[in-house]
Parts: sequence; structure tokens; C-alpha cells
Amino acid sequence: MKGALKKWTAKKWTAKRWTAKRWTLILLGAGAVLLVPWMVVLALTLPGSTEVQHWSLAWIGLDALIATGCAATALLGLRADPRARLTAAATAAMAVLDAWFDITTSQSGSDLAQALACAVAETVLAGVCVVLALSEPQKAAAHKGVAATKSSPSP
Repeated sequence: MKGALKKWTAKKWTAKRWTAKRWTLILLGAGAVLLVPWMVVLALTLPGSTEVQHWSLAWIGLDALIATGCAATALLGLRADPRARLTAAATAAMAVLDAWFDITTSQSGSDLAQALACAVAETVLAGVCVVLALSEPQKAAAHKGVAATKSSPSP
């Protein structure tokens, strides 16, 4: 127990050195805090509805990005490339966004029922992508059909 506590405290931000990574993380945290009043402003000032010029292009573009993310994750994953975890995470985020906007922009009735059905599929996709993103990187040799044991000499 004592060793685990020592490891945990060693990882705390106790260094006085201000690295670029630390500044970036602090700015991200500040951005999160500053977005709260901005959300209040938007909630009070945005109109209830609006007409969009390129509605179909926006939806097709989002679906094309999700398809590209799925393809990139599959290709990188089959090659045991650790970057598959990054594309899986990005694809999960896009799938959740797609589900959110499907539901929040649909009208009641059959339109909403269709949006909910799509949201279920997109949520499953997001879940699978999150599992892939959080999984341990694969060993390249195991996925290329290379045996892990020594091969016997040929006669």
C-alpha cells in the first residue's frame, strides 16, 4: 500500500517547471470553465428554429467522416498500428455527435422514432470504438500471422 501511494504522489504535478503540456492542460481547463457562461448566453439568445442553407451537405459530410473513421480504424487495427486507437476515439466522438443531432433536430412522430433507432446504432458504434480506443495496443507480429514460437529448421 505504501509503495502504491508513493507512486501516485510521484505523478502529481509537484514540479515547479511549467511545461508546454502543462500550459496546454491548464488552458483546456480554463476553456471548459469559460464555456459555461457562453452556453448560458446561447441558451438565452439563440432562436428556437432556423433555416439552414446546406442541411443535406452537413449530414452527408458527418456520415462521410464517420465512414472514414471506421475505415481508418479497421485498416490501422488490422495492421496492428497503435494509431487505430486514436481513430477509434475520434470515430466514437463523431458517432455520439451524430446521435445527439439526430435526436435533437428531429420532429416528433415517425421522424423521431427513426432518429432514435439511428441513435441506438450510433451509440453501439461509439461503444465499440471506445472499447478499441481503450484497449491495449496489439503486437504487430501476432496479427501478421507470424508465429511467436521458434520455427523448426527445414530438412
